[in-house]
Amino acid sequence: MNTNHQNIRKSAQLLGSICGGLLISLPAFTHTAVAQQLNPRVNPCPSIFYEEPHNNRVLVPQGCPPNALTQRLTQQGLLPVSPDTATPSPYQTRLGVGGEAPSALNPNPSVFNEPPYDRSQGTSQPEGSLTPTPRPAPGEQTLVPQPGESTVPTRPPFSTQPPAPEQQTPSTRIALVNGRVNVKLVNDTGANVTYEVIGDTPARSLEGKSNVTLEGLTAPATVTFRREDGGLLSVTPRPSSQSGMLEVTLKETTDFGQDRSALRIQETGAVFLN
Repeated sequence: MNTNHQNIRKSAQLLGSICGGLLISLPAFTHTAVAQQLNPRVNPCPSIFYEEPHNNRVLVPQGCPPNALTQRLTQQGLLPVSPDTATPSPYQTRLGVGGEAPSALNPNPSVFNEPPYDRSQGTSQPEGSLTPTPRPAPGEQTLVPQPGESTVPTRPPFSTQPPAPEQQTPSTRIALVNGRVNVKLVNDTGANVTYEVIGDTPARSLEGKSNVTLEGLTAPATVTFRREDGGLLSVTPRPSSQSGMLEVTLKETTDFGQDRSALRIQETGAVFLN
């Protein structure tokens, strides 16, 4: 009777030890599983480094397979050759090119916002895609807006300096005398005209239906003029019968394409209008 009681007692102690061990190890298993869920394996070589435009613009991190830019700079000797970047690791190969697991297709790829696919005609974009940013026309400047402001393309500021000779056909030519020229301004308008020889004379006023002669101007010389009433001026330069004399006639016009505000005489005698 005592022997049976002792056997039962030992069995109960053994069972209690087993259950106690299981209860003690259970939190450790739970903690390990949670830690594995909270700390997934992070791939250091995401596939964005191998997609355009990053493929040709951004260097891959050290240890990653080289993209197009990394290979090009390495071949040019601008980057050291790293043996560990020759082939992707098995883990990266299993996840895909660059090491990222495949994800859902992007319904709005950036290619729709890049030329030639950003044109409004001929290419339709998926619903919800971004509208391409308009590009400024040649000769326009785009201001960077501050918070709360909008971007407005603006034309370059007006300049009284005529275009370079190689970019413009001369309006006429004048034979210089010892590198000098006389300019006769004829104001054929009904308004006063303000004129000035840049670097030579201050601004002066020429009454309507009158004229003035500017003598001994050294080429190159630039003469500016504007109507004081804000109207437009049509300018016609032509050599005079007198040697070394250039006659410049100022007339009224309503055509913006004919409006001129400056005249430049080159050392060669070529005359340009702006």
